[in-house]
Amino acid sequence: MRGLSLAGFLFVGCWGGQFTEIAEMNAWAGSPPSSESTKAVGDAERGRAVFNGKGICYYCHGIDGNKGQRPELAPDTATLITQLNPPPVDLRNPNALRLTTDKQRARAIRDGHPGTGMFPDTTMTNQELIDTLAYLALLRHEGSLKKP
Repeated sequence: MRGLSLAGFLFVGCWGGQFTEIAEMNAWAGSPPSSESTKAVGDAERGRAVFNGKGICYYCHGIDGNKGQRPELAPDTATLITQLNPPPVDLRNPNALRLTTDKQRARAIRDGHPGTGMFPDTTMTNQELIDTLAYLALLRHEGSLKKP
C-alpha cells in the first residue's frame, strides 16, 4: 500500500467543498427520532465507512478507533501525527473523552478542535456527519464494555 502524503492529508481537511452549520442537527445520532421530530437518524455502519475512508479520522484515531492500528502513511505524515501534543484521543475510552455531547463533537469535526491537531473537515455532507456521530457513539459504547 502506498503511503499518503502530508499535503494530501491537509488538503482533504482544509479545502473540502461544503461548509454548513449543523448545530441544530440530531443531538444524539443513532437514536430513533420521536414522532414529532423530523431530524435525521445516523447509521453507524455508514459512519464507520466515513471514519475509515473519506473522513480520514483513522489517520490519527486508528482504524475503527483502535489507536494502535493506524494505516500506512507517508513518513512525514506519520511523524507529524506522533508529534501531536496533545496526542489524538482514544475514542474507545469514554474516560479520556473531553467532548461530552454530539453538538460539541460535530463542531470539532466541522471547525477543528482548538488546542489539538484536529483540523476542520468541510468535506462531509450533513448525513455523513450524522452517520459518523452514530459510529462514534458505538465506539464509546464498545469502549465502556471493556473491563479495566
